[in-house]
Amino acid sequence: MGTSLKPAHSHLPAPPMRPDPQHSDCRGVASILSRVGDKWSVFVIMMLGDGPKRFNELKRMINGISQRMLTLTLRGLERDGLVTRTIFPTIPPRVDYELTDLGHGLSRPVQALGMWAKEHQREIEAARARFDERNP
Repeated sequence: MGTSLKPAHSHLPAPPMRPDPQHSDCRGVASILSRVGDKWSVFVIMMLGDGPKRFNELKRMINGISQRMLTLTLRGLERDGLVTRTIFPTIPPRVDYELTDLGHGLSRPVQALGMWAKEHQREIEAARARFDERNP
């Protein structure tokens, strides 16, 4: 059998790659969405929507979050410019967390998303139950 496995046409012309402006920032946007779409970030942003809170106050308000996860979430939100951390020189030191202007801009859609989830929670749970019955 005289069939060769070597490619006969290895130099095919290809159009030059041009960055598509509509899709060029997908990685950056995905990075931001992973932060603001994280369930703990959503809860923190919702709780800070009506003003500054202390760490333990946030921890009490957000059922199920561990101290470590709250610390990591607040650090990430601070790094992204969504939350500020203010330390007051008292004994013991008081630390307040507050949304920045950028964070307040995000809090509106996050609040809407949270309200939508709360309003449709029963419907979603019923749909999940029906799905699980059909797909054991």
